[in-house]
Amino acid sequence: MERVESHAVSGGVQEVWSHASSTLGCTMRFGVFVPGGEPPAGGFPVLYWLSGLTCTEQNFITKAAAQRYAAEHGVVIVAPDTSPRGDDVADDAGWDLGKGAGFYVDATQAPWSAHYRMYTYVRDELPALVEASFPVSAARSVSGHSMGGHGALVLALRNPGMYRSVSAFSPIVAPTEVPWGHKAFGAYLGSDRSAWEAYDACVLVGRASHRLPVLVDQGTADGFLEEQLQTHRFVEAAAAAGFPAEVRMQDGYDHSYYFVSTFVGEHVAFHAAALRG
Repeated sequence: MERVESHAVSGGVQEVWSHASSTLGCTMRFGVFVPGGEPPAGGFPVLYWLSGLTCTEQNFITKAAAQRYAAEHGVVIVAPDTSPRGDDVADDAGWDLGKGAGFYVDATQAPWSAHYRMYTYVRDELPALVEASFPVSAARSVSGHSMGGHGALVLALRNPGMYRSVSAFSPIVAPTEVPWGHKAFGAYLGSDRSAWEAYDACVLVGRASHRLPVLVDQGTADGFLEEQLQTHRFVEAAAAAGFPAEVRMQDGYDHSYYFVSTFVGEHVAFHAAALRG
């Protein structure tokens, strides 16, 4: 690995690292905040943050102001990039497909399948690298925003016991039913819609055998709510499955990091309680 940035913040250190990813076949970057002081026995627990469309590792670490809360609760936060990068990585002219829009799936269709395996990268390669390189334990939680909220919910629901808790801001909860998902899944996964269901939180919550704490915040003034996010579908699916998810509609908030930064402290506290347990 190579350290790209290092900044003192909230008594700890915010760094950005790059590494050669064997899963993605390219060089990847991720941000990591480590609280100050001696780590607890066994190391700090880790909260993985997944960002949304068009983002890199920079958006969350520079806009969310989450470091102060992570320092307070003794939690490491790891924020990877949202897609593979590089001159030989397939891309699209649109902002909602290709670089910056990996959708946290393992692509099966050419040309995307050569590099776009963000699901396996976030689930397997990145945690192994973090746990080998930083003073952390194997206790993990996951959160994210928009496309990243979709990724967080899918990872938690598909991998029982891997994460202690999951939360999301403005998640794409039903990608098989909305335009963003149709475009991305059609390209990455092909025309067989049954393959799409493996990455749809509304489908997965109905099949889940494992219960873990779930917190979702959605702004009522979010311009993407009706067409792309459709939070009501997740509320209905979780209720039908008897899955105890907490979904909060936050009056007047939009899709931006103004929204994320307002409630991120509550999300870090939510995860810290689960990680301590």
